[in-house]
Amino acid sequence: MLSVEEALEKILGEISVLDAGPVPILEARGQVLTEDIYSSIDVPPLDNSAMDGFAVRASDTIGASRNSPRILRVIDTVIAGGISSAVVTPGTAIRIMTGAPIPSGADAVIPFENTDDEPRKKQNSGDSIHEVSIFTPAEPGLNIRKAGESISKGTLALAKGTVIRPAEIGLLASLGYPEVNVIRRPVVAIISTGDELVEVGRPLPPGKIYDSNLYSIASLVKEYGCIPEILGIAEDKEEAIAAKLEQARDADMLVTTGGVSMGDYDMVKDILERDGEIVFWKVRVKPGKPLAFGKLKGHNGRSIPHLGLPGNSVSCMVSFELFVRPALMKMMGKKNFTKPFVEVVVEDNMINDSGRRLYNRAIVMRRNGHYYARLTGPQGSGILASMSRANALVIIPEERQQVSRGEKLKALMLDWNEAYNIDG
Repeated sequence: MLSVEEALEKILGEISVLDAGPVPILEARGQVLTEDIYSSIDVPPLDNSAMDGFAVRASDTIGASRNSPRILRVIDTVIAGGISSAVVTPGTAIRIMTGAPIPSGADAVIPFENTDDEPRKKQNSGDSIHEVSIFTPAEPGLNIRKAGESISKGTLALAKGTVIRPAEIGLLASLGYPEVNVIRRPVVAIISTGDELVEVGRPLPPGKIYDSNLYSIASLVKEYGCIPEILGIAEDKEEAIAAKLEQARDADMLVTTGGVSMGDYDMVKDILERDGEIVFWKVRVKPGKPLAFGKLKGHNGRSIPHLGLPGNSVSCMVSFELFVRPALMKMMGKKNFTKPFVEVVVEDNMINDSGRRLYNRAIVMRRNGHYYARLTGPQGSGILASMSRANALVIIPEERQQVSRGEKLKALMLDWNEAYNIDG
């Protein structure tokens, strides 16, 4: 059997980065840029006000205080998106809103709260005021955002290989880009196998179970920014499985659940070996030992990576996190394939009698500057409820047979729910 690292290395060695194309910027979140983005404009395009207040000459405010204000004549008002044709000359000011271009002659902005703007407006019953008292001195440049302060024309705004986040989407919008070239999202065909499975929403006959794997795996595929192609349930019959595999030959990846163990009806790996190629089978991991990885012959001569996950619901999800997710990240052109690890103090005694690396479901919480891990309940590979309560997988190495309460281990974080990460 391969180690987790050996299995992952073999999988990633067979994975290629997908092709690229243009998408609207709002659809590009989580995708990787395939081009350098240079700014064709200054952002902001003009010097503008960072505050609501009055555009003034700093020299007119020297020595200003509440006991000795400087009184200036108000000659205009300018709002964001407008431009004042008036010029600020000695003894004058222009009322200005945040984001509005700085008028000619002004070199500072005094905020409203450092003036008597509000009392004067009340005296005038809300009408425009013609004078304002300045209570604080200003240095040149006060509360002025310079043209090109965010990005100047001709500079590199985003480099090829950048992962697009909301900040990058906003930046692209500020540069006027309606779309951008990115590596496309993988289409993942998903098939569940097993005579015992029933589609959700149908009556449940005796001896049958609802198919949860199809939904958990499709949700994980979407969670990581890829496109699930749900092909449904295949019975444990060679022709049924082969028919489903035929439907997957246009996908970028095939994920099956079940049919990769040692049972009489576990036929997925056998059919894959016949119609494609098996790279390896079995990994020294618990849960998830019966993992198969191979390649399916796709249409147009393509080779489609196939990960055959175990049928037990928790084994299925853990295998996805350890092996499928990194493969999808590589397909999308990303460089960081792993989720964060933290060192945790375990709050339960744990046994590892499998001789394999053990991933236990746990809740990790931070208290007094340290992380603590508590098991979420029974750790059977089919107990999905304990997975739903977990935010991490605590890792017990192959060589450790038991771990005592209070010892330290590594935990792979599945998510960073803030409720679990507040010092108590």
